[in-house]
Amino acid sequence: MMKTAFREHVIGRLLPRVQCPAQYLGGEPNSVRRDHTTARGSVCLAFPDTYALGMSHHGLQVLYSLMIDAGWACERVFTPLPDFEAALRAHELPLYGLETFTPLREFDVLGFSLQYEICYTNVLTMLDLGGIALHAADRGDDDTLVIAGGPGAQNPELVAPFIDLFVIGDGESSLPYVCERWRELKGSGLSREEKLASIASGVDWAYVPRFYDPIYHEDGTIAEIRRLRDDVPESIRPCVVDDFDAIPLPTRPIVPLVETAHDRIAIEIMRGCPWQCRFCQSTVIKRPIRCRSVETIVAAALESYRNTGHDEISLLSLSTSDYPDFERLVTRMSEVFTPLGVKISLPSLRINETLKKIPALLAEGRRGGLTLAPEVARDDMREQIRKPINNDDLYDGAAEAFRRGWRKVKLYFMCGLPGERPADLDGIVEMSERIARIGRDVTGRWPEVVASVSNFIPKPHTPYQWNGIHTREYFRWAHKYLRSKVKVRSVTLKCHDIERSMLEGILTRGDRRVAAAVEEAWRRGARLDAWTEHFQPRLWWSVFDDLGIDLTFYSHRERPIDEVLPWDHIFIKYGRAYLAKEQTRSVVQLEAMAEAV
Repeated sequence: MMKTAFREHVIGRLLPRVQCPAQYLGGEPNSVRRDHTTARGSVCLAFPDTYALGMSHHGLQVLYSLMIDAGWACERVFTPLPDFEAALRAHELPLYGLETFTPLREFDVLGFSLQYEICYTNVLTMLDLGGIALHAADRGDDDTLVIAGGPGAQNPELVAPFIDLFVIGDGESSLPYVCERWRELKGSGLSREEKLASIASGVDWAYVPRFYDPIYHEDGTIAEIRRLRDDVPESIRPCVVDDFDAIPLPTRPIVPLVETAHDRIAIEIMRGCPWQCRFCQSTVIKRPIRCRSVETIVAAALESYRNTGHDEISLLSLSTSDYPDFERLVTRMSEVFTPLGVKISLPSLRINETLKKIPALLAEGRRGGLTLAPEVARDDMREQIRKPINNDDLYDGAAEAFRRGWRKVKLYFMCGLPGERPADLDGIVEMSERIARIGRDVTGRWPEVVASVSNFIPKPHTPYQWNGIHTREYFRWAHKYLRSKVKVRSVTLKCHDIERSMLEGILTRGDRRVAAAVEEAWRRGARLDAWTEHFQPRLWWSVFDDLGIDLTFYSHRERPIDEVLPWDHIFIKYGRAYLAKEQTRSVVQLEAMAEAV
């Protein structure tokens, strides 16, 4: 079927019968439709979740703009909702790129952004619907190259059988390189394996799973990750953009035609974080710290506003208030955008002495809620997780925000951390209720305080990577305990779904053997597991049981420091020795906490 006829068939016969058809239509303002035959090459950026979430992801806009400026036909694709998936299958039609309705199998490169492990079955849905063989080993010499990057690539083994090549680290340099090399090699007569080896041998940040074989001990632990070729890296190191300010920001971001999670302009002001919290993977994998200048940020934000009309600008960073020239930046942004009626959003604020200045810096702008992440409430637990914040700074900052018109505070906490005690759970409620009382005392009425409590999952490449995850029974008890302690009606406690956390634990910490469960769960109907209305936990548990996969082995077991971990061949700045040293210090602090009790 020709592309024009294919497009007309989809629009005329399929889209009128599915939920929110505009998300499958393309043609949004600032999207670019380019002829594949005259472009430098073709690449489709695949976000394995819904359009509403994918179009809110800043990284997708960055890479799209980058590849368009480089002369590529760059398109987007997202996971279809079940009704559209069913319609495509019923009509035997392929999933396609939004810009030109080109089937995924016809692109030179298909690149997945792995942001959340729970979305791995979505990768299989998109490959299968796009007409691409699920397993990398089954693809022909010149078939579409399937690559992946993002946080999920830090433990690539769960989807290793399905991906040709993983990009570790910053995508702004690595994506164009891989795409260019694949286009050069396509049609060369080389086998797919030789093409992949040619790319991987030229850099140290490309991981091709077929060139590495995990070897296991009799007890199921990993003996080694054996390299099968001498010309590919033994240890994969992250690609790092040195001159961050020189990487162009997307000043013509695509404007969605339907409601998305975040309808706003996003500007990444800093990459990396000066703090070294033991629970945080991002602060480890995004080193070193790199910043954009105030002038670059303001100019890009203003141009993006003119090209979109959005009335909110979000300044993104792991810790926005740690930006070196933070006060000047926020003051300058407020001066430029307050007269335009544009709100400045600061979604990730460090709780320090700067916090109480922020409401004044944005005093004349439109006010949203104040979002903060204390993570824990007790000083000794805070020392244990290495997040050095001061509760007085938090309370002073909240009071100042209430004085200047803020009426809502959202707090992020974790439960299930190593060494957690009932007193730590008490502290979550006490801190939330104290902030509510501060708001009442300052304004004369109760503010809205939302305490969002996540279930702690030790992540790869963090000092806690050797720790086990608490059981579902513990989390059930902890959630019930927390809810029983809330007395102030204006405080809302929201606890993350336990079954999804249990699944996240094994998909975060598993090895290549668990990939078979991802495929089998998908074949049995697992779809869009991050969405409550689609998540089927019993399906997953039956798959693990049927395949003989021991959840305790992967999720709840404490791992010895000297055990080879599934992701040890992926190198981070400072290396494994640094993580082991931090884990040892953590154990010493936990022992001291236990003795104090």
